[in-house]
Amino acid sequence: MREAKLIIDATKLRESSEMLRALAHPLRLKILEFIDSNKSINVNKIYNTLKLEQSITSQHLRILRNAGLVRTFRKGKFIHYEIDYSKISKAVFAIDSFLD
Repeated sequence: MREAKLIIDATKLRESSEMLRALAHPLRLKILEFIDSNKSINVNKIYNTLKLEQSITSQHLRILRNAGLVRTFRKGKFIHYEIDYSKISKAVFAIDSFLD
């Protein structure tokens, strides 16, 4: 019988788990869907349209940003958010692969 060798890259595992944790929250999914429907949007529009507290919205956007799922850019005095579709695609592919 052959012994199995377990090799796991701890950095990739940590980043992947952070990304999946960010995606697993219903409110963050709702925020991502809203950003997707608008291409890019500022935080004021997000919390006003979704009827959320500003602090809660900022907290969830920070988690999405730290996981690499959204990017920001400044437009005038506002910070705009847009989805990093390459990261989302990789996450969806990994999830689908895992479950098949």
